[in-house]
Amino acid sequence: MDRTIEKRWKWKKRHIFIPLTIVLGVFTVYRVLWGSHLNVFKEKRDRVITSQVVQGSFNDYISVHAKVVPISTIILDARIGGRVESKYVEEGTMVEKGTVILKMSNPDLHQSILNSEAQLAEKSNFLRNTMVTMEQEKLNIKKTLLTLEFEIVNKQRQWEQNKYLFHDSLISRNQYLESKEAYDFAVRSFQLYKERQYQDSIYRTNQLVQMKHSLENMKENLKLVQQHKEALNVKAPISGQLTTLDIEVGQSVMKGTTLGQVDILSNFKLETLIDEHYIDKVQVGQQASLKRGEETFPLKVRKVYPEVKEGKFKTELVFTQEKPKRLRTGQSYYIDLQLGGVKKSLLIERGPFYLDSGGNWVYVLSEDGHSAVKREVKLGRQNPKYYEVVAGLKEGETIIISPYQKYGNSQLLKLIN
Repeated sequence: MDRTIEKRWKWKKRHIFIPLTIVLGVFTVYRVLWGSHLNVFKEKRDRVITSQVVQGSFNDYISVHAKVVPISTIILDARIGGRVESKYVEEGTMVEKGTVILKMSNPDLHQSILNSEAQLAEKSNFLRNTMVTMEQEKLNIKKTLLTLEFEIVNKQRQWEQNKYLFHDSLISRNQYLESKEAYDFAVRSFQLYKERQYQDSIYRTNQLVQMKHSLENMKENLKLVQQHKEALNVKAPISGQLTTLDIEVGQSVMKGTTLGQVDILSNFKLETLIDEHYIDKVQVGQQASLKRGEETFPLKVRKVYPEVKEGKFKTELVFTQEKPKRLRTGQSYYIDLQLGGVKKSLLIERGPFYLDSGGNWVYVLSEDGHSAVKREVKLGRQNPKYYEVVAGLKEGETIIISPYQKYGNSQLLKLIN
């Protein structure tokens, strides 16, 4: 009886892809379910710098570069224009107050002085002549009043005589009335002249006051012109060092031109430019310190300039106690400016990583130190040594503080030897 003979399966080359497909599928499922999806960057261990998160005291201050300058500077300017005739002092010389530094000439000013003196002399002569004339008029009025007073006495005597004669019918009524009218006229004339004397007195007084006032103004004007002449000699306004004198003999200068400056070297201050980020935190009276060798010298903010140039604002500081010895203009120091108090906080060391992450994320090392994972954090205040940790890190954890730029968007760093 016939039976069916099963056909044996025969291995062919194409069948090799079957197990490979199975293995690849299993590997893919493993990667999906249990594998890591992080972008990985391999870095040598000796190329990273690390720092541990610690609990400590955060001192809110900044370190800034400051320059020593004189406590005060006086600018020399030309109070009047002219031509430089002589130069008596050179730059860098110590001068006393009142020392003549430059001598200038101004022919127009000299002519103005001569004209003012001539006008003053003319005005003075006119005033004297006017006063003499007024005095003569005053005497004439007094003489006239004396004459009128004498006439009143005569007219009164004549009238009184005629009154008795008329009573005895020895003279006519017309003669009597004429004598009385003559007496009344003399009295009224005297009173009118007295009133004129009063009015003339007021006028003369006012006129004299005005003329004297005008004369005083001319004298003041002459003094002012003479002071301008004195200003042709440029003198040191204070005792100090003539640090600049940008002028030469024979040069013509205009009024108000800056000629140089004198620095007071009895004391010094420090000037610094601070980033505008701190403009709301820097106030007059804030404390600072300068360290020189083993000594620390306290300072305080004297003045804060409101103007911001190229992202910085200017601040002046002065010493509150003893200042360093052998301090010189132009020397530079780093000073610590206190912005706030001391507070307990989580701290990490400053590092170049901040420029790449902006303090928004860091790479945190694993416990075995073989890898580091990118983690979001929040950093607060900073001083020259530390950043203050607000959130995202715990005490004892270790982070990478070296630059992050080459890591790109890598979520995981593999540290290799």
